[in-house]
Amino acid sequence: MKTIKGPAIFLAQFMGDKPPFDNLRNITRWVAGLGFKGVQIPSWDGRCLDLDKAASSKAYCDDIKGVIAEAGLQITELASHLQGQLVAVHPAYDELFDGFAPEKLRGKPAERTRWAVEQLMKCAKASQNLGLSFHVTFSGALLWHTLYPWPPRPAGLVETGFKELAKRWLPILNAFDASGVDLCYEVHPGEDLHDGVTYERFLKATNNHARAQLLYDPSHFVLQQLDHLEYIDFYHEHIKIFHVKDAEFKPNGRSGVYGGYSGWLERAGRFRSLGDGQVDFKGIFSKLAQYNYPGWAVLEWECCLKHPEDGAREGAKFIQEHIIRTTEKAFDDFAGSGADEKRNRRILGLS
Repeated sequence: MKTIKGPAIFLAQFMGDKPPFDNLRNITRWVAGLGFKGVQIPSWDGRCLDLDKAASSKAYCDDIKGVIAEAGLQITELASHLQGQLVAVHPAYDELFDGFAPEKLRGKPAERTRWAVEQLMKCAKASQNLGLSFHVTFSGALLWHTLYPWPPRPAGLVETGFKELAKRWLPILNAFDASGVDLCYEVHPGEDLHDGVTYERFLKATNNHARAQLLYDPSHFVLQQLDHLEYIDFYHEHIKIFHVKDAEFKPNGRSGVYGGYSGWLERAGRFRSLGDGQVDFKGIFSKLAQYNYPGWAVLEWECCLKHPEDGAREGAKFIQEHIIRTTEKAFDDFAGSGADEKRNRRILGLS
């Protein structure tokens, strides 16, 4: 068994224009002061990382690692959620997702997709230059608008959608393979990879590509009413990244899983700070330890009520208290009587 590394924190939700959130040097010192040991870096935020330089210059990546090491931290992964989303966008969402792309590409979906693919290719090289083993992204979505089958989906639509999704991602997956990095999809509502069944569909469409792995975030499963503990039993061999995020689901006579177009405060399903929701973190940390999870426990703060700085401070302590230092011996070793094949055969009546 392995002891999970951590606590770490995803910087995306904390970056801002004022210190200590305005650049990598400042924010890493802030999170280190809270007790974090690792940082997951958003590849789209120039305040953290110049992706072009990271993809082309090992010396630049060494400088970035040096800044982080000065704070006593490590890089856990790079993240490319925004760029990954743009690899596959149904036209109904073009205008909404244009904000994820450079302004010159807005209103140009084909060019935007090419840019997104290039960004992921750069992330593969940047991850390699930084000495990282895993990378996290979103899959994008071609089928999300057909999630609820009314009118009924025509035969073959889902298969065609996943065939096209795989076609777009296979060159990227191959680039990550060449860089020696696993590409971990965050299974998430709004993506075509949003639960176990859809991940399996994608794996099949990519011929079980060895680099198509998973980020595990239980909060998204609480909101979908999916068993977030059994999910680990099914997919533990693929889980390489763990977002520690809490959520609650409290349906009522007016609203349920779909939320009624309400804001986050009014929804039946809401993201909460660690310990304030319904996620069974004791069960999760136990299962991940049992299954030799190889990575970090990374706080992702998203809460509709609590201030982010409070969520981060409390989150570092919460994760640390849940990490299980795994045992190197069995509790009943003291009662063992050693190994003796002849004795074992006598006990079994085989002498």
